[in-house]
Amino acid sequence: MTGTDTRPIRVLVAEDQSAVRAGLVLILRSAPDIDVVGEAVDGEEAVRLARELRPALVLMDIQMPRLDGVSATRQVVAEGLADVLVLTTFDLDEYVFGALRAGAVGFLLKDSDAATLLTAVRTVASGEGMIAPAVTRRLIAEFAGPRAPYRSAGDREIPDPAVLDLLTPREREVLGALGRGLSNADIAARLVMAEATVKTHVSRLLAKLELRSRVQAAVLAQELGVEAP
Repeated sequence: MTGTDTRPIRVLVAEDQSAVRAGLVLILRSAPDIDVVGEAVDGEEAVRLARELRPALVLMDIQMPRLDGVSATRQVVAEGLADVLVLTTFDLDEYVFGALRAGAVGFLLKDSDAATLLTAVRTVASGEGMIAPAVTRRLIAEFAGPRAPYRSAGDREIPDPAVLDLLTPREREVLGALGRGLSNADIAARLVMAEATVKTHVSRLLAKLELRSRVQAAVLAQELGVEAP
């Protein structure tokens, strides 16, 4: 929802715990610019409802029965059904990296207050990523370390620094700014360019680097030590 678009943000809530789900829905429905279009009790239902309802955003719990949130996120993103904002109980659990690789555009703690939840939904709906500060610290710490081309690190690979050669100098600056967690507006101010131009650069660098979200781009910037301008 950008520019003069006043349509409400269509949100699907996927959470297996009824009390938690009810609380999330209550908070979201308190905002006039957010429309909860459906509720799912497990990952399979989340994917099915995403196909049927085509929400702008799925608020996805990570740990759910039948189909976990990571697998559900992977299907929703692969089919281009919606953006996915993942809910996690802890500041970092074993599924967060899987959700990142699956294409989630943000992570939010379940104990976040109402204002933080609403801000996260609006931020993601505007086309930007959202990671809870506690998750960001642990995420960056986990991905930090010695950098060498395709270094094996558990079930993931550290990318070859040569991929940065695909980017123009400007795109590399934008990538570095993403690594610092800056918003499009912040990047525009820092690099003295229009916010629409920033969005174009982000889209192009994601395509060149074969990334699904700006959150993945931020982690890549951290992994490869790309400095912010």
